[in-house]
Amino acid sequence: GIHLRFDAKVPDTVAGMRPVDMDFTYAEAFGPRAIPEAYERLLLDALHGDPSLFNRNDQVELAWQLLDPIIAGWEAPGGPPLTIYEPDNNGPHEADELIMRNGRDWLRGGCGKGMMTGAAEK
Repeated sequence: GIHLRFDAKVPDTVAGMRPVDMDFTYAEAFGPRAIPEAYERLLLDALHGDPSLFNRNDQVELAWQLLDPIIAGWEAPGGPPLTIYEPDNNGPHEADELIMRNGRDWLRGGCGKGMMTGAAEK
């Protein structure tokens, strides 16, 4: 889905503006079964011989080159702890603390964490 926030002119004002939201979710528009599960789609594409959703070997190797140092940092003595949190929620509170250090907050919508805002909005 997608969530957009933008300013729109308020009708019957000279230049009054206010933020408005546009939200689209597939489940709401087409029903909860409109989009197949990820593995259903992947298996169907494999059966049809469509490689577009599969990673090439060089892509996988590059991904591990980027991730191996991060994993090594977590495993190193004195390294930062890996944050674990329950699925189907807004993520770990450490993510909120991280962006709040700079006066930001998550714009919460129907699609999980959403996006960051420039100023804390509570």
